[in-house]
Amino acid sequence: MKTDFLYSTDFYDINASELSNTCLHLICTAGEGSFVFNERCYHIVKNDLVVVPMPKRISNLAAHNDMKVVWLAADYLFLQNLLPSNNYSIGGSISLNQNPVIHLTDQQAEHILYDFKRIQDRMCDKNLQFYKELMGSLCLTMMYDIFEAHAQRDASDQHSDRTAYIVKQLMEILSSGVSRRERNVSYYADRLNVSPKYLSATVKRMTGHSVISYINRHTMPILKEYLGDERLSLTQIAELMNFASLSYFSRYCTKHLGQSPSEYRQSLQPR
Repeated sequence: MKTDFLYSTDFYDINASELSNTCLHLICTAGEGSFVFNERCYHIVKNDLVVVPMPKRISNLAAHNDMKVVWLAADYLFLQNLLPSNNYSIGGSISLNQNPVIHLTDQQAEHILYDFKRIQDRMCDKNLQFYKELMGSLCLTMMYDIFEAHAQRDASDQHSDRTAYIVKQLMEILSSGVSRRERNVSYYADRLNVSPKYLSATVKRMTGHSVISYINRHTMPILKEYLGDERLSLTQIAELMNFASLSYFSRYCTKHLGQSPSEYRQSLQPR
């Protein structure tokens, strides 16, 4: 399994190079500190949760002598692949990119710290046959606890500017399942009456991620559902999903699932 999990209490390690492809989750348990993210300075105190994908974007770390933190980082793609495409995390990523700090209640902080500890306790059990599934289950619990706190923070937040509207409309189009056959940025730009360049730049600025990453994120559940249906041949799936050829379909699966279509189907069989 390629996925890495890192757990630490050192605030000054949160933007280390080995965390570049992870999602960072940090809770301040005492004192206070600050950091810069997306050219903006954030001040954190006890019970503040910080969630930052690709934490190499964090800079200017500063901590008071009494500051204490606990943080957990996990492979970003591993976490993304755990969630259904229409999950709250997609819309939530927009506001987290704009403000990665969530103030927790005492109970919320206790729950999420417990989630961190459970993951830490099992992250070295790589010899287990179902290690990936075990860690995925623990990470899902943590993410849903975080989503609950995040949803409460943003319950009254209303985005009205054009850029936020464009991103919201893109997510609504993708949630309809159209990526089953349409996976080019130009298709979505045409639907939104903007240029592909404008759409790409807007989504990247608002969410920190590319349009293609969201298209693929919505396509994966559809692809997995088809591959799980043994009544469909690989050729039929390729045609249903509008791939130009079976070989292109196979390359797409290998790139995004880490396995060929046949290997993925085999992995679904009882062991």
